[in-house]
Amino acid sequence: MRIISGTLKGRRLQPPKNLPVRPTTDRAKEALFNILMHQYDFEEATVLDLFTGTGSISFEFASRGVKQLIAVDKNTQCVNYVTKTSEDLALPITVVRAPVLRFLERIYTSYSFIFADPPYAFTVEEYRVLVATIFSKNALQKNGLLIIEHAEQIDLSALAHYRESRNYGGCIFSFFEF
Repeated sequence: MRIISGTLKGRRLQPPKNLPVRPTTDRAKEALFNILMHQYDFEEATVLDLFTGTGSISFEFASRGVKQLIAVDKNTQCVNYVTKTSEDLALPITVVRAPVLRFLERIYTSYSFIFADPPYAFTVEEYRVLVATIFSKNALQKNGLLIIEHAEQIDLSALAHYRESRNYGGCIFSFFEF
């Protein structure tokens, strides 16, 4: 796993092999950030990374200079790894250990970007609940972007606020906005 761009461009990270995660591939991550870099100003952005896992997306956003970043995961090992790595790299990432839906139920802040990479076993109904919760809690700012990473077999186009999906070698990013 490496950081694609920003102040830590090229930095390789070695998460423990026993984490229960499926990290976003470098190829897919690079394609996603190429899209985002041409449309958004990261220096004023606030980011919420849900189901953060190895923190790969959080580290990428932080390396690009976002203003605020919260990473949420319920797994203690993932939280410990992201916390230690962000401290070692002096990145301003706040890491929260909590189940994502419980965290969202208590949220009173809105973000420029929300990235969610739930387990691939998520059902369309679970995705619907996730999207509905994010929008009902106003967790996404006006003109903000919700990005959900999911498997090819899942079609999220019928969900509210859906904009488009992009496929990068079997890794699908679906985009939602107000």
